[in-house]
Amino acid sequence: MTRRGPETALLVGVVRHRQPRWEAEDSLAELEQLARAAGARVAETVLQERDRLEPRYLIGRGKAEEIRGRCGGVDVVILDEDLSGTQQRNLEKVLDRRVVDRTGLILDIFAQRAQTREGKLQVELAQLDYLLPRLAGAWTHLERLGGGIGTRGPGETQLESDRRRVKTRMAKIRKDLEQVRRHRALLRRPRRKVPFPVVALVGYTNAGKSSLMNALTRAGVAVRDQFFATLDPTLRRLVLPGGRVALLSDTVGFIRKIPHQLVAAFQATLEEVQAAELLLHVVDISHPHADLQQAAVEVVLGELGLADRSTILVYNKIDRLGPRPEFPWGPGSGRVATSAKTGMGLDALRHEIAAALDGVMSSAGTGEPRRAGGDAAC
Repeated sequence: MTRRGPETALLVGVVRHRQPRWEAEDSLAELEQLARAAGARVAETVLQERDRLEPRYLIGRGKAEEIRGRCGGVDVVILDEDLSGTQQRNLEKVLDRRVVDRTGLILDIFAQRAQTREGKLQVELAQLDYLLPRLAGAWTHLERLGGGIGTRGPGETQLESDRRRVKTRMAKIRKDLEQVRRHRALLRRPRRKVPFPVVALVGYTNAGKSSLMNALTRAGVAVRDQFFATLDPTLRRLVLPGGRVALLSDTVGFIRKIPHQLVAAFQATLEEVQAAELLLHVVDISHPHADLQQAAVEVVLGELGLADRSTILVYNKIDRLGPRPEFPWGPGSGRVATSAKTGMGLDALRHEIAAALDGVMSSAGTGEPRRAGGDAAC
């Protein structure tokens, strides 16, 4: 029977020992946005305080039993934590519902959104990397096998066979992605012959990167008010003051608790960021925890080896702050306040980009670190 309508989800978060409650509440609210982005209807959210995470169920057997009583009409239970394969299986037995953790949810969204062959390969690689340590769960009905004399049998053989097949497929995907990288490198060669510097938009998901790209270049990039609306990179021509031209790249957004599988798997997509002379770190200044989102992006950039890349902080969505917001910085500071919606600050941003690129090119000749403006702290 074909399912009609969205799945109904119950979300579960955990307040850890000495963790501020607002931080867990904010993370759970973010999980709700992720669930909606995956196409789910959120029926209820549950937040539990725990001194330590329970090894077998993460949330504890008693809490799991309580949640089971609230699962009427619920199709899937989503936890705002990463679960081990054992924890996931134990919870599914108690709840009698499908259980998904935060990483599994994000991977599902990426699987829905990837459009290009490259993006689909990257998602599949991340999914297989996520699946590999959980394969043993498929063979719990044969767990008595492989334990000694009289207990050896096909269960262990089948499990190892599945693992080999997954690893073989992962190796094939990595080989295919390497071909994609080489092809992209060939495409960049003509670009290097023409002196067009590359400027890459980075930032937290839903910070307004695609809207900003449209406002600066009339790119016509699809804009949706939801997480991970952009997965595949877009490259457009950006005209700067004086008629100078740069190439502006829009890339996938980052998020707190980003699955490490995705950071590794989307290396090819993020090559546009790594090849850029200048980064525009877009921050949703209207978000109540904009500083945490900014810090989360900086962590990922550090993992990609881009912590020292020349960067302009673009505080976007200032139209949500009131009629005439004021900011304590000016030209040359490496910070610009903008509204992609109204056009405020876009001319200042173009001038800041031009000045930063001048600085990048001059420092490239001296071998000095490439930085834009002054201190990049908020």
